[in-house]
Amino acid sequence: MEKLVIGILAHVDAGKTTLSEGILYLTGKIRKLGRVDHKDAYLDTYNLERERGITIFSKQAEFELGNRGITLLDTPGHVDFSTEMERTLQVLDYAILVISGSAGVQGHTETLWKLLEQYRIPTFVFINKMDLDTADYDTVLAQLKSRLSDSCVDFSFDRDAAQRDEEAAMCDESLMEAFLEEGVLTQEQLRHAVVHRQIFPCFFGSALKLEGVEEFLDGIQAYTVDPVYPKEFGAKVYKISRDEQGNRLTHLKVTGGTLK
Repeated sequence: MEKLVIGILAHVDAGKTTLSEGILYLTGKIRKLGRVDHKDAYLDTYNLERERGITIFSKQAEFELGNRGITLLDTPGHVDFSTEMERTLQVLDYAILVISGSAGVQGHTETLWKLLEQYRIPTFVFINKMDLDTADYDTVLAQLKSRLSDSCVDFSFDRDAAQRDEEAAMCDESLMEAFLEEGVLTQEQLRHAVVHRQIFPCFFGSALKLEGVEEFLDGIQAYTVDPVYPKEFGAKVYKISRDEQGNRLTHLKVTGGTLK
């Protein structure tokens, strides 16, 4: 089974942990949806995290999506714990950036975007809380294009595919040539554009109500490619922790070969 490491990042209160819960629930990893305000979120395992309702330490969960194994790395959203978040970036194949449809693009969101650009991480965007009266589709999409990248493209499944392809073609010269020749873009062309950060697929929904989350997972499955690793052993350490007995644990991503 092929594997991907996907990190989930956000400005605090964008709903990152709620989206993580929804993803784990819909993929069968957990049987009951936890909530930050109920202090029972699956990935917020430390008492201080549950008391304050924020993620402090990066943690991981594993689930299956189609024929792939996914390791989801949940990272802190609060600016005070940015160092913990940044350590995980070196091991990500893809990133999910969560943005509140109500609050829009915030200062720390732009900081996260610059880090994703620095580490050259292909990124999917989930615009959350679109069920709120204060969330406006046109306003948020305009912010994404002006403050993050003009290559942010709405990939919502209820959108006209021809319109999506035309907008995606505007983001890269090779895509434009393909679109002018064929009138459509293939799934393979879109995958290639995503992994090379030529386009950033955006999806809208409400994680709390599970609206748009399944379509978002379908999008990740459709527009990601499996990384190719060398045969020689290699690994990157991204976290040191301790178990309940106080033993030191080293968390690493194997980037080639095998480790026994």
